[in-house]
Amino acid sequence: MTIHVLMPVFNRLDMTKAMLSCLLAQRTDEPLHIVVIDDGSTDGTAEFLRNQPHVERLEGDGSLWWGGAIDLGIKAIQNRSAPEDWVLFVNNDTHIEPDFVQTLLDTARNNPQSAVGSTVRNVERPHELLSVGAVINPWRFKVQDAMAIRPIAELERGDSVEVDALSGRGVLFPLRAVTEVRGMRPRRLPHYLADYELSLRIHRAGWKLLVSMQAPVYSSNEFGNSFKGKSLREVLFSVRSPSYVPANLSFWWSASNLVQKMTLPARVLAYFMGLAIKK
Repeated sequence: MTIHVLMPVFNRLDMTKAMLSCLLAQRTDEPLHIVVIDDGSTDGTAEFLRNQPHVERLEGDGSLWWGGAIDLGIKAIQNRSAPEDWVLFVNNDTHIEPDFVQTLLDTARNNPQSAVGSTVRNVERPHELLSVGAVINPWRFKVQDAMAIRPIAELERGDSVEVDALSGRGVLFPLRAVTEVRGMRPRRLPHYLADYELSLRIHRAGWKLLVSMQAPVYSSNEFGNSFKGKSLREVLFSVRSPSYVPANLSFWWSASNLVQKMTLPARVLAYFMGLAIKK
């Protein structure tokens, strides 16, 4: 079996170098195949990656965004992989310990029919816990962290926590699960919410979504989306915005049951009218 590691990058060469060092230092009982999807970087990333013999480089033109980059990576590995292979999504703005991948893999093996994500801890000491995983309320269009619902001490006592959706910062999927749901949907979800939406479909296909409490990614305390649009149009229709309408519609449709889908248009209209009033 092979663990195919997909890492989208756009500039931030120093971060890419640091994360590659983390990946090359992993101690695993299965081989890693590292694929970096460079979406049109202009800071020397392409030249650096061409000189990395242990890394496969895929190239974009700057229009892939995160969802399109992961989609390109999945399509590149599908025809030369085995059904029992794994695919790991990572970001280049994080740091991981040498046992990170093996811990995710062990958790997945101990929990059949599962995908396994990671917690987020502050890269600065004392490395406090910043995020565990998503708990989703489709009625209120609300995504909360499990930390907001359950005591941190309780969460940290367990080896893993079941969640509603998994972040792409560090998540291990059985490749079969990703293939079964036909991978990403980059046209509707080019960037924001693309990782969550994929995991929702995988969960609906019968796979458990777990977060390993023993496999953190280390990040700055400002992780996540900090985009602030200058106009209502930009807030609603910029790909970089967390309120990007096509992505939100696709995500909440995937997150909803039948009754919620029937009332979705009216609830979406009310939600975005609220945004307009606040703007």
